[in-house]
Amino acid sequence: MTLATLADVLGPALSGGYAVPGLVCLGWEDARAYVRAAEAESAPVILHAGPGARAHMPVAVWGAMFRELAEGASVPVVSHLDHGQTVADCRAAIAAGFTSVMIDGSALALEENIALTAEVVALAHAAGVSCEGELGVVGYAGGKESTGTDPEEAARFVRETGVDALAVSVGNVHLQQGAGRGLDLGLIRRIEAATPVPLVIHGGSGVPVEQRAALAAGSRIAKFNIGTELRMAFGAALREAVAKDPGRFDRIAILRDTEEPMMQAARAVFRGMGASGRG
Repeated sequence: MTLATLADVLGPALSGGYAVPGLVCLGWEDARAYVRAAEAESAPVILHAGPGARAHMPVAVWGAMFRELAEGASVPVVSHLDHGQTVADCRAAIAAGFTSVMIDGSALALEENIALTAEVVALAHAAGVSCEGELGVVGYAGGKESTGTDPEEAARFVRETGVDALAVSVGNVHLQQGAGRGLDLGLIRRIEAATPVPLVIHGGSGVPVEQRAALAAGSRIAKFNIGTELRMAFGAALREAVAKDPGRFDRIAILRDTEEPMMQAARAVFRGMGASGRG
């Protein structure tokens, strides 16, 4: 199966009681491992190219790489721009073949966020591409504080922008190593009552696995972004690969040894969200 849009995979997830992982990619090895994991689990997958990845490698290269992986895959693969900051970011991603873009206006005033997001939604939909927006600030572990999503503002935001999915701040934080205290279930229910679109959790690595499973099965959360826990799996595998043969220096040989551990870690993520067998 070839590339899918975000709407293509989140609609069935919402009606089927599961969530699709948005997996943060930093290079060829992890992206390939995640597609292999998705195929092994017969699950849809969303491949992310975030700001750090795009600073390391041009967005056009990410688009071509994701397309190559998708066209050889037996499951739906979404090519997703994560945390686009400007209309130009999203336009460049669409031109590069991405099937989904996220415009992050969460640091702006509500009216400015709505205007920016609505512009990107119109651009994306005209190209047959999905758009994810964000309302409320998702902070960082040991860094910027979060500001929760207001349900009434969420209703207006979705109505006036036409986004395909809404990233929310409900106790989640980016870059958290290990499970945190869990998400604010009451706030999630109030947001669900206010808006019909699929919800997205950024910083999914910090959400306890049991809560991820419960929310995937019984809420409008249809996408959890997972980065930190898989980067930790990569780091452990890389250290082991280097240590087992200190004389080895070939980059390809060393990095090849990281793919199987990343694949297995990603398979556990799919299973934990109920996505296995849904591809």
